[in-house]
Amino acid sequence: MPYEINRLKLHKAKDLLPRIRDSIYEPVSAMKVTAWVTKEPVPYSERNNGTRLELTPGDKWGNLWDCAWFRFEGIVPDAVAGHKAVLLIDINGELCLVDEEGSPKQGLTNINSEFDFSLGLPGKRVVDLGMSAAGEQVDLWADAGCNDLFGKYRSGTLKEADIAICYEEIRQLYYDFEVLLELAEHVAEKSARQERVIQSLYDAALMLEVINEETAQRAREVLAKELSKQGGDPVLTVSAIGHAHIDLAWLWPIRETIRKGARTFSTVLTNMEKYPDYVFGASQPQLYQWMKEHYPKLYDRIKERITEGRWEVQGAMWVEPDTNISGGEALVRQILYGKRFYQQEFGQEVKILWLPDVFGYSASLPQLLRKSGVDYMMTQKLSWNVYNTHPHHSFEWEGIDGSKVLTHLPPEDTYNSPSAPRSLAKIENSYLDRNVSEHALMLFGIGDGGGGPGEEHLERLAREHNLLGLPPVVQEDSLSFFRKLEQEKSRFQTYRGELYLEKHQGTLTTQARNKWYNRKMEKSLRELEFAASLLLAMGENAYPSEELEEIWKETLLYQFHDILPGSSITRVFEESLERYAAMHSRTQQLLAQTYAKAARLAGAGEGQAVVFNSLPWERNEIVAHQGKRYAVKVPPMGFASLAEAKLSTGAGEQSGLRAGERQLENRYLRVTFGQDGSIASLYDKAAGRESIAPGAAANVFTIYHDKGDAWDFPRDYRDAVAGRMKLEESSYSIDGHQVVMEQQYKFGESTLVQRIVLDEEGTTVRFETKADWKEAEKMLRVSFPVQVMTDHVNCEIQFGYLKRPTTRNNMIEFVRDEICAHQYIDLSQPDYGVALLSDSKYGYSAERNVLDINLLRSPSYPDPVADRAEHQFVYAIYPHRGDFIQAEVYRKGYELNTPLTVAESDQGTAGNTASFASLIQVDNPHVMVEAVKKAEDTDDLIIRLYETSGTFAETSVAFGVTGVEIEEVDLMENPLGKAVDRLTFQPFEIKSLRVKLG
Repeated sequence: MPYEINRLKLHKAKDLLPRIRDSIYEPVSAMKVTAWVTKEPVPYSERNNGTRLELTPGDKWGNLWDCAWFRFEGIVPDAVAGHKAVLLIDINGELCLVDEEGSPKQGLTNINSEFDFSLGLPGKRVVDLGMSAAGEQVDLWADAGCNDLFGKYRSGTLKEADIAICYEEIRQLYYDFEVLLELAEHVAEKSARQERVIQSLYDAALMLEVINEETAQRAREVLAKELSKQGGDPVLTVSAIGHAHIDLAWLWPIRETIRKGARTFSTVLTNMEKYPDYVFGASQPQLYQWMKEHYPKLYDRIKERITEGRWEVQGAMWVEPDTNISGGEALVRQILYGKRFYQQEFGQEVKILWLPDVFGYSASLPQLLRKSGVDYMMTQKLSWNVYNTHPHHSFEWEGIDGSKVLTHLPPEDTYNSPSAPRSLAKIENSYLDRNVSEHALMLFGIGDGGGGPGEEHLERLAREHNLLGLPPVVQEDSLSFFRKLEQEKSRFQTYRGELYLEKHQGTLTTQARNKWYNRKMEKSLRELEFAASLLLAMGENAYPSEELEEIWKETLLYQFHDILPGSSITRVFEESLERYAAMHSRTQQLLAQTYAKAARLAGAGEGQAVVFNSLPWERNEIVAHQGKRYAVKVPPMGFASLAEAKLSTGAGEQSGLRAGERQLENRYLRVTFGQDGSIASLYDKAAGRESIAPGAAANVFTIYHDKGDAWDFPRDYRDAVAGRMKLEESSYSIDGHQVVMEQQYKFGESTLVQRIVLDEEGTTVRFETKADWKEAEKMLRVSFPVQVMTDHVNCEIQFGYLKRPTTRNNMIEFVRDEICAHQYIDLSQPDYGVALLSDSKYGYSAERNVLDINLLRSPSYPDPVADRAEHQFVYAIYPHRGDFIQAEVYRKGYELNTPLTVAESDQGTAGNTASFASLIQVDNPHVMVEAVKKAEDTDDLIIRLYETSGTFAETSVAFGVTGVEIEEVDLMENPLGKAVDRLTFQPFEIKSLRVKLG
């Protein structure tokens, strides 16, 4: 039968392909190999400082994460004369060849490297010497790492180091054969095109019983006819750009990422010399900054290709950050610093957000992008959804405020395309919007651990440019692609709301200490910028611009999507925690110095104290200073002298503040505890109603078995309860203006101590918690079943909130059980609600009337000691009359995370130079001032405000400083026009003002 005959023909061709590949190179001479091994990288100038080893293939040179400088020496033998000469080098690790100055020339990667082999082989082992004359000296140095692309140990032995002949005709034949073989499998079955391609492969195969350059040339002539056949008018054109997704830390430390960048980028530059059509793109200014610092010569070569237009700078953010957990202002700074770097270094205005691999996308992003001059977004991660297929590859993504950004998901569903015929066939067949679009994007190369495109990608593309049976493919930058796609935008659908990834919900909780530090850094930097801005308004220019930018950028680095989410190896978190502690300490030191100067300028004498409030509403609270308590009233975004505050001696029974064996009470709330320490009742005295569901217990610490990894926990975890933390001790006390219930719990080897605090005038119950967690593969959660009926939970995200369903009526709702929230999550009826507040937690669940918070989880991969440590965190419960908008729940979240600051005047000359007590005031309770900072390029102030409630709003903005000029700017601080007396906000709209001080 003809079908059987075709199967035989294809089988013969497939069997031949490995033989052709094995015939390309002929080793003719082994090189002398010397290595100098060190534990950490050393510069080229110190390359001889390590342990010296003479190596032959099979010799071990290192253990995981060892480094070495290799020297390869040899003489090209006579046998190479008249042929192209190459070096074949594989050290079972990553390697970067350098020039005589130590600057990277080309990256090599061991063949034995972890990768999805269906996408191609990750190894790079060939160094092209060209048509070298016999007798030419080979003397090369290379910087090595004893790890594969993904940080795995692969024997640490030298595999090969040979001078070899490259039979160019056979090499070309290999790619001719490979492309046509795949084409035959992806064109229409039994079509004339398929029949003729198969026949040509069979005819060529018959000529290759003996494979040499002569038979290869004859076989190529047979194949040339089919390779030269072009398509007609295309229904779909594929734009291809080289890519090398480089995780800034993951299964390797940050120090190795810097070297991965050098290896990858030097390989790109080498291949650009060989392939004139090659266009490559790379994101993340942080990576470019490292190249500039560590490899300046390489960086200059990159800049040349950028100027030429063959290297595209991508990304629009400082790194590719997690967008669920990172705070709103942090995301603004990601774009601000990212775009400014590209503009200052390369003169490039980046228009595309490049986030191929993050674990979900905040619904606030579209507005941040549009107000930063970023018009497009590229990702592919939604293809990882487990239960529901995202409905589009090309669409307009609409955020919570109504802003839209044109978004494309490459239909191949990968950023590691092999650029093979199967890639183009999949794009054409899988493109969900091909009925309205003629353009799709393909990202080709080896990624995650870097490496980028190899010769195989580029050789395939050269043959596929306009090959009959496949959609045509053109190598071009992604901006050119998006501009074509934009012409079709009017026919695309709109998708509104968050882009929820149906995987990796564990990353909202894993590595809790990193998440705690991230929140503290975001809040400390906000406070420091406000304090320094206050000084500017007082007439003292002591704004630490350079140091602030340095700290901000390192904070943004640790928001990378495998650091902040907790999905890296142990060493990454050991190093980041050490740096977090140093940065937090320095930020607090700068803050204390700045507020001390501000206290003096506010008129406080030496040693006198001033209370500062960086939030835009008046705060009436009790503050402690030098063992005394003061009742203070601090104006919005301003300060008040502690000397004028009322000294408080304690509340006592007359205030309604009471504590008993199983009860805490003030005049607003009464908390009753069960025998096991849980909350049996939270009675809202002001509203006259119970907040906890009848018969339920709240604040119960439940431990679940968690056999997942850093990314994912089992979806059925509720069916695998390991137990509950057992109450060991309980005590109560009245501490000044607080009543406190202290409880000590134990489970296994783990302990938890919690101070449950009710302030005299407090309307929240605060849970100040310290945990010594020693459990492996367990998850600790706490829940609050509340007496509220609603179909939606209100979740704070960056610059607003999302309503998410509390029902589980369909698969979309079922799979979105674990959700992200920042400072609050709330269940509200029109007349009443209960909010759960947090100072550092992000993973929640809200089903029916139960609010549940994920406190800790300790998976064993990729960090086998994840979260087995001491932790501290605070959460609070806030019952309230009215819904969460009427109750201004967002303010409670900010107050929990932004305490008042008391500072004593420094030793400078005292004097009241401040003619104001409040720097900024807004008169709408639903408008938040998120940031006050110095402008990037002037001494003006930048004020960032947003509407919090999802309604239209108006507000005036009053400044304590007189004679100011105000204009509205975008998020990049570019002018938009003069600001009016009253600002009008659309729902969730962000506005930025430039204030020129008089």
